[in-house]
Amino acid sequence: MSEGMTGAQALLATLAGAGVEVVFANPGTSEMHFVAALEADPRVRGVLGLAEGAVTGAADGYARITGTPGVTLLHLGPGLGNGLANLHNARRAHSPVVNVVGDHATYHKQYDAPLESDIDAVAATLGPVVRSTTPADVGKDAAAAVAAAQNAPGGVATLILPADASWSDGGAPARPITPARPTPSSTVDDVASVCRSGEPAVILLGGDACREPALRAASRISEALGVRLFVETFPARLERGAGLPAVERLGYVPEQAEQQLSGARHIVVAGAKPPTTFFAYPGKRGDLVPSGAELHTLAAPGQDVTAALEELADLVAPGAEPALAPAHRPELPTGELLVATWPDVIGALLPENAIVVDETNTSGLLLAAATAGAPRHDVLSLTGGAIGQGIPVATGAAVAAPERPVINLQADGSAMYTITALWTQAREGLNVTTVILNNRAYAILRMELQRTGAGDVDPTKTGLFDLSTPDIDFTRIAEGMGVPASVATTAEELADSFRRALAEPGPNLVDARIPPLL
Repeated sequence: MSEGMTGAQALLATLAGAGVEVVFANPGTSEMHFVAALEADPRVRGVLGLAEGAVTGAADGYARITGTPGVTLLHLGPGLGNGLANLHNARRAHSPVVNVVGDHATYHKQYDAPLESDIDAVAATLGPVVRSTTPADVGKDAAAAVAAAQNAPGGVATLILPADASWSDGGAPARPITPARPTPSSTVDDVASVCRSGEPAVILLGGDACREPALRAASRISEALGVRLFVETFPARLERGAGLPAVERLGYVPEQAEQQLSGARHIVVAGAKPPTTFFAYPGKRGDLVPSGAELHTLAAPGQDVTAALEELADLVAPGAEPALAPAHRPELPTGELLVATWPDVIGALLPENAIVVDETNTSGLLLAAATAGAPRHDVLSLTGGAIGQGIPVATGAAVAAPERPVINLQADGSAMYTITALWTQAREGLNVTTVILNNRAYAILRMELQRTGAGDVDPTKTGLFDLSTPDIDFTRIAEGMGVPASVATTAEELADSFRRALAEPGPNLVDARIPPLL
């Protein structure tokens, strides 16, 4: 313990002692003593974001790649509120994220100053909340928040730090608390009986089941018994490519998912939630488990799904080998850039060991097929559906793994939510290549307008879904934040720009102009 240590210094020392190396920050007045402590502690790096959504998304991306807490520094309740969308995505991804949210000094709250708000209530929608009241509490409260974020299966925890608890003396660092680890599954024998029954069965994989050891075990089961495999629609982190089992993702559109699951008598969830539609639609079921089929849980989130799948494979598929995707790349296309052609450019040129952050929405329907046989890579997807995730998550992933190329495949409308994260990429010199799929429309909303049957409206004529007036100039926006950029209107131009971006250090952006799917 250090005599005379402030609460802020105790917090930094506790975070560093727990292995935290990065804090993604958008601070304000109430957090100034934390900022001073951060500047003085060489063990922890501060990364500045110009908006809270960029900060929280970056913490999520960092956590998905490292498996260790992504830490944010946010200013009071409005700062937390501004970052809430990407914290929602982090919660759905089970990413270990710790928010440090400054608050007014305890004695100042009585005045109901303009930035006063119920931080505890907002933070509680995300996960556990710890509020420090004195500098002596800060260290142990920080250790508790870090452990809470890492408790299986991982999640968002918030430490609220009043300004006087931060600046006052009397703080002391606390030792790390061992988080709760995944629990074993007790249903392996029951699921083994289901797999051996001879009745059509599906295993839906999620969470850690989307990583190589679990994928190989699941593939062994499929090869031995004909059980069909699917990955949840939006996995937090999916390992794929040549040399790994190629497992199809469950479709976003309900009709596609229903077709994928049709005929199954048993649906087994392994690290995933039971399949449901993303939204309710008039006159349609929300439950995607086929009528008459039985639902079984091999491992719920928070249980050791990898161990359960490996045990199950040893029981029902001893000696079976997984089916691995062969190395294969599509031919480079030529001509106009289309929804059907741009994915082949990425598949043909994707570098080894890439991290692909996918927020392509409707433009990326053919991406999985185009990259199935590409060199091994990770895919980070839009877990919670709150758009504006791609650019910040790519930023955090690049901070986490500076030796790996990060590719952000990004829809144009959702790019605008958090585009300031490009500035952080330039400031930090991060190797992120952003490809904007620029169709000048909220094409997914055009599709949803048709699907919900909301009146006799032509979705292509609805002004609320049109992004072409005025036209968004992504190259000028990127260059204004220090990121080199180019425009591609043909497959050849996209290939040239993509190669050049990968070869150059630091961030790069390609404005890939394509027609909308709808």
